Amino acid sequence: MPATMHAMVCEGPGRPLVARTLPRLEPGPGEVRIDVAACGVCRTDLHLVDGDLPDPRVPVIPGHEIVGRIAALGSGVSSLSIGARVGVPWLGATCGQCGYCTSGRENLCADARFTGYQIDGGYADSALADARFVLPLPDRYDDLHAAPLLCAGLIGYRAYAMAGEARVLGLYGFGAAAHLIAQVAVAQGRTVCAFTRPGDSDAQRFAREVGAQWAGGSDEPAPWPLDAALIFAPAGPLVPAALAATARGGTVICAGIHMSDIPGFPYRLLWGERSVRSVANLTRADGRAFLALAATLPLAVRVEAFPLSRANEALARLRSGAVSGAAVLTPGG
Repeated sequence: MPATMHAMVCEGPGRPLVARTLPRLEPGPGEVRIDVAACGVCRTDLHLVDGDLPDPRVPVIPGHEIVGRIAALGSGVSSLSIGARVGVPWLGATCGQCGYCTSGRENLCADARFTGYQIDGGYADSALADARFVLPLPDRYDDLHAAPLLCAGLIGYRAYAMAGEARVLGLYGFGAAAHLIAQVAVAQGRTVCAFTRPGDSDAQRFAREVGAQWAGGSDEPAPWPLDAALIFAPAGPLVPAALAATARGGTVICAGIHMSDIPGFPYRLLWGERSVRSVANLTRADGRAFLALAATLPLAVRVEAFPLSRANEALARLRSGAVSGAAVLTPGG
């Protein structure tokens, strides 16, 4: 085995990622080392690189949609085996003892640590992970198409679950998360309205291809009152727009870790027992529930693959809105 690994490293906000050859680390107690086969490129990675997230650990290797095979086990790891295919999500560690952790809300743990942010992630050919936080992956998806399930799918699913029994859903920002959740919603008999950047006919066509009953710009009125709106785009002005499209008693769910400021809006948009909620991270239970569901649904995961060395290009395409579906890095080229 080589004693080194290749990685794309964030050395500080506002700077391009830099290719580095680093010592390959061995897993400590409770950890596993994973040979990375694919790693999704998430908007959160973009927020990290662009300096939108507070107090990042730098230098850090981004990436928290990691698919790979276990290459080494640290001491005390007995539930996993060498060669097993696993996924590594955003939530990388928690304290396990606070009131949030002990009440099924580990996503809110104040001492949580996150993959690709405080823990080196998957923009590399090797990664370490806490064995308790890796997830089994459905066999029906190959490495490339499994990667987006680990954040676009998981965070999207947590937002979707917050919509409860809503029958008419509005999805604002039609990219990696929305194209997966739209398919889940349609399979469960719900009506999906997709709101894209104004004039983005390609995204609107894509939304219809994966089952949206209506697709249009975010500046257009909804064709029907929405029972719930899920906002995946990091644009604060979409919140009052979504409230205006939502029926009384409906919910607007902000699914991103970062969003631009929400502008002031008249109280009448909130009145009628409408509510606004945010999604914070995910729990391991979310991961297990969504991946079990994905195993039963033939989700069409649209990906655009990039070799690891072109991570900056993948981020730039995501920043400009040019990625249709999800971008995925492949360390093997």
